[in-house]
Amino acid sequence: MNRVTTAVVLLAIFMPALFFAPAFLWALLIAVVAAAAAYEWARISAFPAFLPLMYGVGMGVMSLIVYLMPGQPQAVLALYALAAVFWVLVAPLWLAGRWHGEGFFVRALVGTLVILPTWAAIVSLRKDSPWLLLGVMALVWIADSAAYFAGRRFGRHKLAPEISPGKSWEGVIGAGVALVLYASAISAAIQGLRIPGALFLAVALLYFSILGDLFESWMKRLAGVKDSGTLLPGHGGVLDRIDALCAALPIAAGILHFAHWA
Repeated sequence: MNRVTTAVVLLAIFMPALFFAPAFLWALLIAVVAAAAAYEWARISAFPAFLPLMYGVGMGVMSLIVYLMPGQPQAVLALYALAAVFWVLVAPLWLAGRWHGEGFFVRALVGTLVILPTWAAIVSLRKDSPWLLLGVMALVWIADSAAYFAGRRFGRHKLAPEISPGKSWEGVIGAGVALVLYASAISAAIQGLRIPGALFLAVALLYFSILGDLFESWMKRLAGVKDSGTLLPGHGGVLDRIDALCAALPIAAGILHFAHWA
């Protein structure tokens, strides 16, 4: 019941804001989410004393500085590029090597590369179209839900047992099937969007959403905690709910920006 109630409350806030909030109010709302996620990241990274609160507030302030700065479009593109480098190169090596990444400065830098580009992607995609942002986020949610149910029903072969024992290859296949159907439906519904392009984006975001989920799971395992926080009853912390989005959204925004430019 807690899980359902929390989800209903979040949707009641998120959906009206997505479609009707002024641009700055939306950026401010997502900055608050980024601040909460940064605070949780600092907590599981064992930042000393009062630094988790300062780090969270600093992330929120940094988000608004990027939003208000004159060269905002260029700054956002730079954040997409940094996120792409991290998720394409660093995160896979991090997980493969089972790195701990200990140290305040390393964890602070990684947290910034994970959270700040996510804020930028949510704000930028919504500026292009609320429906575009919702469609990309729905892709990640559908993949996550399909992976959960397919894994529960058919899961036999573990995906990464040392990182997240609950995830299976059968869950990945279930997510892939669901996204093929979703991408095909979106292609049929949106004029000018072709199925190959939609499938490419779906497959790319499936990979990065799983990577983001695994990365946060590994960091929580190092911290010895099940959830990143307790802010969302029945769901854990904010970071638990956006881990897959942190990897997928900046990549999606970068791909869509490049496709539009091309």
